[in-house]
Amino acid sequence: MKTLLTLTLSGITALLLFLFGQSDTPEKGKKNHLATSSDKFEKLVIDTPDQSRFVKVNLMHGQFTEPTEMAILPNLDILVAQRRGEIKIYKNQSKTLKEALKLDVYFKTNTPNVNAEEGLLGIAVDPNFATNQYVFAFYSPIKTSVNRLSRFKLVNDKINPSSEKVILEFYAQREICCHTGGSIAFGPDGLLYVSTGDNSTPFDVPKQEFVNKGYAPLDNRPGLHQYDARRSAGNTNDLRGKILRIKVKSDGTYSIPDGNLFPKGDPKSKPEIYVMGNRNPYRISVDQQTGFLYWGEVGPDASGDNEQRGPRGYDEINQARKAGFFGWPLFIGDNYPYRAYDYTNGKSAEPFNPSEPINNSPNNTGLSQLPSAQPAYIWYPYGESKEFPQVGSGGRTAMAGPVYHTKPGINPYPAYYNGKLLIYEWVRGWVKAVSMSPEGNYLSMEPFMSNIKLAAPIDMELGPDGKLYILEYGKGWFTKNPDAGIVRIDYLKGNRPPQIKNMEIKKISGLLPYKLEATVDVKDPDGDALTYIWNLGKGIKKTTTGPILTHTFTKIGEYPISVKIIDKSGASSTSNTIAVFAGNEHPNVEINLLGNKSFYFPSKPISYKVLVSDKGATVNKSRVYISNTYTVGLDLAGAQLGHQQAAQTLVGKSLMLKSDCSTCHKVNEVSIGPSFTKISTKYQKNNKATAYLASKVIKGSSGVWGEIPMPAHAAMKEAEVTQIAEWIMSLAAKANNTPSLPMEGKIIPPATINANKPVFALKASYADIGAAGLKSLSTTKVVNLSSNVIEAKDIKDLSQFGRKDLSGTEELIFPQDAGWIRLKKIDLTDIAAFSLSTKDMGGNVDYDIEIRLNDKNGQLLGKTNLSANTNIPITAVNGNDFHDVFILFKANKKDVKSRPLLQNIKVTTLL
Repeated sequence: MKTLLTLTLSGITALLLFLFGQSDTPEKGKKNHLATSSDKFEKLVIDTPDQSRFVKVNLMHGQFTEPTEMAILPNLDILVAQRRGEIKIYKNQSKTLKEALKLDVYFKTNTPNVNAEEGLLGIAVDPNFATNQYVFAFYSPIKTSVNRLSRFKLVNDKINPSSEKVILEFYAQREICCHTGGSIAFGPDGLLYVSTGDNSTPFDVPKQEFVNKGYAPLDNRPGLHQYDARRSAGNTNDLRGKILRIKVKSDGTYSIPDGNLFPKGDPKSKPEIYVMGNRNPYRISVDQQTGFLYWGEVGPDASGDNEQRGPRGYDEINQARKAGFFGWPLFIGDNYPYRAYDYTNGKSAEPFNPSEPINNSPNNTGLSQLPSAQPAYIWYPYGESKEFPQVGSGGRTAMAGPVYHTKPGINPYPAYYNGKLLIYEWVRGWVKAVSMSPEGNYLSMEPFMSNIKLAAPIDMELGPDGKLYILEYGKGWFTKNPDAGIVRIDYLKGNRPPQIKNMEIKKISGLLPYKLEATVDVKDPDGDALTYIWNLGKGIKKTTTGPILTHTFTKIGEYPISVKIIDKSGASSTSNTIAVFAGNEHPNVEINLLGNKSFYFPSKPISYKVLVSDKGATVNKSRVYISNTYTVGLDLAGAQLGHQQAAQTLVGKSLMLKSDCSTCHKVNEVSIGPSFTKISTKYQKNNKATAYLASKVIKGSSGVWGEIPMPAHAAMKEAEVTQIAEWIMSLAAKANNTPSLPMEGKIIPPATINANKPVFALKASYADIGAAGLKSLSTTKVVNLSSNVIEAKDIKDLSQFGRKDLSGTEELIFPQDAGWIRLKKIDLTDIAAFSLSTKDMGGNVDYDIEIRLNDKNGQLLGKTNLSANTNIPITAVNGNDFHDVFILFKANKKDVKSRPLLQNIKVTTLL
C-alpha cells in the first residue's frame, strides 16, 4: 500500500509535518491526495512498513509478580513497580534483576470475595534523573487509607526508604473494589501528571431490588457512598477520578501550574485537577512535543443500552489539549448520557445534559455546576464498534501509550510512524497506530507490529534509545505469571527471524517406549537455511536441520516440547510449548450410531453405543461420562456431521486461547475468575451445562462466582463458544461417579425441533486413573446430527441465489436462470426424499429441479418440476459413505419478475 502526496516544492516542509501526522486508511488501494495552487509539483511516496520486520526481544520473563508500570533510565536500566510493593531494577548490561526497594503497601482486603486493586501502582523518573536520581512512586501505604505520591532517590541500584518525600496524598476508601488509576508521566515542560481512579464499586448492592447492573454507579442512599461515583469522579472537591497536574519543586513540595481546571483558593474545588470525570484512567502518556495528554479509560460493564438507565459500557482513549471534564459518571463515549436513577423505586430522571452537567448528589462536596463534558477521542463497547471497527470485540481494558517521535540521530522505526499515537489493549492484546492531523484530530488507526503476540501489555514506554519497551503483566490476575516480563520492540531493516506458524505433535501420549513425532510449520522471510534446536524437557535437547523430529522416550514423565529455530545470521524464534506424556496413553473412545449419521428426525429414536478402551489398563465404567445436547449451526463451526470428533474439545481449547478468556481464567489455578476445571466440576451433572456456559460467555454473567462480572462476548460465534464450553466440560469428566447416560441406549428427540439449535450433539468422555508420576488423561468424542429441517440461513454453499431477511427470518431467492445448492458430506442411508418449502409463488413460475450425487453432473437421484412444498423422492444410495448432494435449479421461463423464496429443505426418512 502506498500513500501518494503531490507537493509544491515551496510547501514541502509544512506538508511533511502534515504527512507525518497522519496515515493512509488501512484498506488496500486507498489514497490521500493533497493539492496546492502551485504549478510545480513533486510526488512523495511513503510505504506502509512491513509488519514482519517488527520483532519482540525478550529481556526478562518469569521473575515478576504483578508488574504495573515501568520507567526506563538513561543507561537503559529499567525500574519496574510491582503491585505488592517491590521496585525492581532490570540491569541492561548484566541482564539481571535486583530489588531496589520494598514498600509496605495495602494490596489485599480482609473482606471475603473482594479483590483489592491498590498497592504500588505507578512509577516514573524525574526528567533530570541523570543529575538528581529522583524516582516518583504512587502507592497505597498499608497503615493509612490514602493513596500517596512520593519522591525517592536511587543510589547504586538501591532506594533508601529514608529518602522519601511525600508530595501529596488523599483519602481512598478501602475494603471495596475498584479503580485506582495510578499512572505517572512527565510532560515536556517538566510538569508531573498522575491519574487516580474513582474508588467506586461497579457491582450491585447485595439483597436490593433496584441495583446498578453495570451502568453508572449513582446510588446516593445513606451508607452506600462507595456506590456513588459522583462523590469522587464527579466531585470538583475530591482528587479521586481525576488526572492531576503539578510542578514539583526541588524540596519536594509543589506548585499549581497555570491552565489547570480550577483556580487556587476556591473552597469547592481542588486546583491540582487537570482532568476530571474519570472512572479508571489506568495508563496515561504525554506527547513530548505537543504536550497533549492521552489516557486509556477502563469503562463500565453493561452490555446493552437501556432506556431507563443509559448507554452500554464503553472503554475510551482520550486526548486532552487543555483542562476539562470528561464526563464520568454522567456521560460516556461520545457524550452518551446516563439518567439519574432512584434506587428506592426504580424510576429514572431525564438524561444528564453534557452542555450543562449538574452534580446534585448529597455525597458531592464540590460544585454542583460542572464544566461542559468533553466527548471521548476513541470509544468502543464489548461488541464490535461501528465507529472504530479495527478495535475488534471482547473484553475491554484500554491503554494509551506514547506518541512516537524521531530524534536527531535516533530513528529506530520508520519515519512513517512519526507523530502517531500508539494505543494498546491489556485484554485483547493488540497495539494500534493512530494517525492525527497537525491539530491532533483523529484521522485513522491501523495495526502496529501486528505479527507480535503480547501477554497482557500493561505499560508501554519509549526509551532513551527511541525504542518501544513493553511491560507484560501476563495472562492471569493477582498472581505471579510465567509470561510476565519486559520486552523491547526492534525493527529489522535487514535480516528477519524465522516466522513460526505452529508446532504439531502427531501423538501426545504413549506407553514406554514412547515415540515422539513433532513437526513445526515455519518460514524464513529471507529464505535462509534454518537450524532447529528442540527442547524436550528435563534437560533433553536435540538439533536438526529440518522441521521434523522423532525421539523415543524410555522414562516415564510429562515432557514440555518446544523448538527454537535459528537462521544463518543468528536471528531466532521459539515455538509454542506442548506437553507430552510418556508412560501413559490417552484412552480411546468411540460412539457407534445405528441408522443415518447426518440427520435426526423428530420423535424417532437415535440408537447409540459407546466403546471405551484404555491401552495397558482396565476400563472403569464409572469414569465414563455421556451426555447429549442441542446446539447451533449446520456444520458446528467445521465439525463434520456424523463423524467422530476426537479433537473437537482441543479445538475448543485453541479457540479459548485465541480469545480473551485466558486473561481471567486458568485451567487449574484461580485468577480473577474461577479455574476452568472448577467450572467443569460444578456443572458435570447438568446435562444442559454446555449450552448454559455458552450463553454465559455470549451474554455475560455476574454473581455466580463473586462480584467480578464476566463481560459479554456478543460478537463471538455461538458455535465457537459452544466448542469452548465443550472443552471446559471435558476437564472434569473424571469427577462423575455415574454416567449421566448409559453406555448403550436410545435417545428420542422432541417432536418439535428448535430452529435456533438444530444440531444434536452426543458426547462421551473417559478419564483414566493416570500412571505413576503422571496425571489422569482423558479423551472426549462427539458426534453431531443435524435436524432434518435445514433452514435457509444455514445453507452456505450455493450459486446464483439471493438472500432476503423478512422479520428476522432469512430466506433464499430462487435464481433468475439457473443455480444450485450443495449439501456437503451427508449420509444418505435410509433417506427417502428432499422436500423444498417455498413461498411467493406468483408470476407463473416454472423451474425444473434435479438432485445429483457428488457433482453437478453426477448420478441423477431424483427430479421434479417446482410446485409449492415440492417433495422430491430419491433413489437409494448403497454404502455408508458420506456424499455431497447437489440440488440443481433451472428456470423454464426467462425474465420472471416474481421469483419464489426457499425457506428450508426437509429431509425425510424411509423409517
